Amino acid sequence: MHINLQGKRVVVAGGSRGIGRSIALGFAAAGAGVSICARGRAALDATSAEIAAHGVKLHSAVCDLADKDAIATYIAAAADSLGGIDVLVNNASGFGSSDDETGWAKGLSVDLMATVRASQAATPFIEQSGGGAILNISSISGYRASARTPSYAAVKAALINYTMSQALMLAPKKIRVNAIAPGSIEFPGGIWAERKTANPQLYQAVLRSIPWGRLGRPEEVANAALFLCSDAGSWVTGQTLAVDGGQLLG
Repeated sequence: MHINLQGKRVVVAGGSRGIGRSIALGFAAAGAGVSICARGRAALDATSAEIAAHGVKLHSAVCDLADKDAIATYIAAAADSLGGIDVLVNNASGFGSSDDETGWAKGLSVDLMATVRASQAATPFIEQSGGGAILNISSISGYRASARTPSYAAVKAALINYTMSQALMLAPKKIRVNAIAPGSIEFPGGIWAERKTANPQLYQAVLRSIPWGRLGRPEEVANAALFLCSDAGSWVTGQTLAVDGGQLLG
């Protein structure tokens, strides 16, 4: 299936590394104009250069997605630069995991509230474009209990539920809302690449839990993202798609 997104305008909140980077590059390769934001300038600039190589319209900005006002400013600037918004991808994570104030604050402020705030800020622009899509990046952690990362699992579960509510609320505006729940995804500089050396026992345990015998790649999540946000997925809304190589089955 060839997905052509020529002329579409896509905002990827948290788009400089890993899954977000691959999603942004996937949209650019399909012809869409892309805006990305992140906290770190170096990774943002590197990914921006990769997007620009596709010859599409590009916007990027440093943005702390835990900051309510910064989100509103970023979304408005992205819409102005791209000439509107057709698709919003909420990808950022605070990676809060511990069952304490710090862990919960990270997850609630970035994984959950940044999604709420960016969606609310982008909705008027997506509606003006005639409709479009919002995609939230959750996790398979949201489907099960976790003694190791309880706060992370809880906020990802909330994101899955909120995706369904968003889909219901935004259907009259012709905006589809879906989510992807990635399994364990490995890429250079990512959490699982670090744990491979820092905590090899955990890495091997996770590896054994995946029926396909390997961790996933960011590009595999991006492929699903393009489908869900394109006309190929025009009758799909309120769903969360696990992209995990069967990890949930173990």
